[in-house]
Amino acid sequence: MDIRHLKAFIAVFEERNITAAAQRLCISQPTLSVTIKQLEEALGASLFKRGSRGVEVTEAARSLYPQACSLVGESDALRQRFRIRETRLQLTLGIEHDISPRNVSALLRFAVQAVPELYITLQNGCIGDARLAVEEQRCEDELFLPIWDDPFVFVTAKDAHLGTNTGLYPWIICPDHPSHQRVMPLYGNSTAAAVASSGSLQHSLLLVAAGIGVAVLPRSLVETMQGVTTQLINSPLPSRRVGLCYSSKALEHPAFRLLHDAVRDAPAHRWT
Repeated sequence: MDIRHLKAFIAVFEERNITAAAQRLCISQPTLSVTIKQLEEALGASLFKRGSRGVEVTEAARSLYPQACSLVGESDALRQRFRIRETRLQLTLGIEHDISPRNVSALLRFAVQAVPELYITLQNGCIGDARLAVEEQRCEDELFLPIWDDPFVFVTAKDAHLGTNTGLYPWIICPDHPSHQRVMPLYGNSTAAAVASSGSLQHSLLLVAAGIGVAVLPRSLVETMQGVTTQLINSPLPSRRVGLCYSSKALEHPAFRLLHDAVRDAPAHRWT
């Protein structure tokens, strides 16, 4: 038994006539009769009583009718859903770690406005037609389209009391992150003062919020975090550029080409 059998049953049930139902389904009368017989055999029940003027429905048919309509409706809706997807411009975008969710949302809102009928799929990490990443994460053979600058800030718990010697601060470090080498001078060129380490900048921020230590982190990550504050220090802080990493071949993809050109032409204040 499949959807074809149920559609045949619904047509006969509603038309009460094999000939009319066959015309409605654009199939021959013998084919429809065989289909109904197959359904009856699968269910082990008689659905129609044939007569000279048409057919009469049985109690089994009356019981089956609403369920058959529901199943056929769900099948049609599912098929329509995937047909709509096939007509849309599809784009798979990788999102690297430590990109602010608020900034990711801003780019996604921009994308659906810039690319009509876009069907977007998000993935974690280095995957997809392109990926949103920090410039330092760009692979050797990739191009990079900058979108926004993200300055680093000095972050502490709100109730932290610190002196002025940054070399003695209880630092939280992220040694495997590309930004580590750029902020090392703040540690006194060593990690001797470190009190904790993490595998991502977002985890470092959680350690700061817990009052365990201080860190230098991208402002975009800090802005929406409760329990932390930023402070000025007498040392220059780095900045990072966030944008789209992609291969030259990705520009042959219609959806990405539209997004690329729209991002390239967008005013700088669009992302601030």
